[in-house]
Amino acid sequence: MSLTNRILIAMVAGILFGSLLDLILGSSGISAGFHNIIQTYVVDGVLELVGRVFIASLKLLVVPLVLVSLICGSSSLGDSARMGPIAAKTMIFYLVTTAIAISTALLVAVLVGPGTHVSLPGSAEFEVTAPPPLIDVLANIVPSNPVAAMAEGNMLQIIVFALLFGYAISHAGEAGRRMADFFRDLEEVVMRMVGILMELAPYGVFALLASLFSDMGISAIVDLGAYFLTVLVVLIFHAVVVYSLLLKSLTGLPPRIMMQKMRSVWAFAFSTASSGATLPVTLRTVERRLGVHNSVAGFTVPLGATINMDGTAIMQGVATVFIAQVYGVDLSLTAYLTVILTATLASIGTAAVPGVGLITLAMVLDQAGLPVEGIALIIGVDRLLDMIRTAVNVTGDATVAVIVGKSENHLDERVYLNPKADIEEQSQGA
Repeated sequence: MSLTNRILIAMVAGILFGSLLDLILGSSGISAGFHNIIQTYVVDGVLELVGRVFIASLKLLVVPLVLVSLICGSSSLGDSARMGPIAAKTMIFYLVTTAIAISTALLVAVLVGPGTHVSLPGSAEFEVTAPPPLIDVLANIVPSNPVAAMAEGNMLQIIVFALLFGYAISHAGEAGRRMADFFRDLEEVVMRMVGILMELAPYGVFALLASLFSDMGISAIVDLGAYFLTVLVVLIFHAVVVYSLLLKSLTGLPPRIMMQKMRSVWAFAFSTASSGATLPVTLRTVERRLGVHNSVAGFTVPLGATINMDGTAIMQGVATVFIAQVYGVDLSLTAYLTVILTATLASIGTAAVPGVGLITLAMVLDQAGLPVEGIALIIGVDRLLDMIRTAVNVTGDATVAVIVGKSENHLDERVYLNPKADIEEQSQGA
């Protein structure tokens, strides 16, 4: 059985097992001793341990992979003067897709009205975390200490340092060529580590989802069904329709092949709810399975994992309309345009902030004149929606990488069109 199928089976099994545990733990017919055994040794013990080890093993590779891939990519582009156009295209595509995402979300939410029949609870509380000033975010992009940036996992600072280092390598003559060979060999070793750790994915995915659903259960989805389904439909539409139209119209390549090759990446993204933790798998898939050259993939994918927030923008759009309807506030056209602009620009301005989705949503609500406390209404299902929107985000990363790669003639279409590309190498790496 292929790794992708094993991961998908683990996802389903984890959701079912976690939901069963939730029913058992919530039942009044079990003894306190049995309840404690299940909670302590199964949920907080085995599942928690396996899930944390799985996440840690993925994060283990994020910094070295981003650093090495970007150095290799920028060093190969240093003499061609194409780094600037590639960066510009990538940023434009990420901003445009984010604007499309939140515009679609607002339109669908207004038509559906997910908050029209929701009563306002009296105990809705949410502690707002203030976003950093934009000038601080921009100033902090340049690292004063690259070693500290790598230790802290600050992706934007790592990206800037790697680009500068790679550019310097391309202009350092013979010493630069030796250094470039070293980093290309190092990239091959890191990619091999990714292949090895991917074999652990089914166990980690099962543990993460079982642990989540044992705590949350299915009831949280039922309570906010209209909001949850509205966000889910827009997420699926954006991932399947919008990205496919962009890919087909700008490259001429069949989107169906890319979607098939993204299944394992989706499973990682769904289970980890983190574009950063999924980054090693996304980058390997984009390079080895979709055929995007490292000089493009090494820049677009890490940057996308940091600033591309299409899925989060969709959640913000639907949540804004939902909260406005619950509180009985009629939003003007100006307010909607403000929401679109704020959410699009915030995708870059708060890229490195933990809990970025809720922080940017607080910014959006404040700009639209809505009570920020309304965020408490949607927290119950935000974790599950976060998992789904992360899968949308990584799909956007891959789509932009393919589009930019095609425009720069850095896309191997034979690899893209080959359904078995990289599969044999993965099995050898295991």
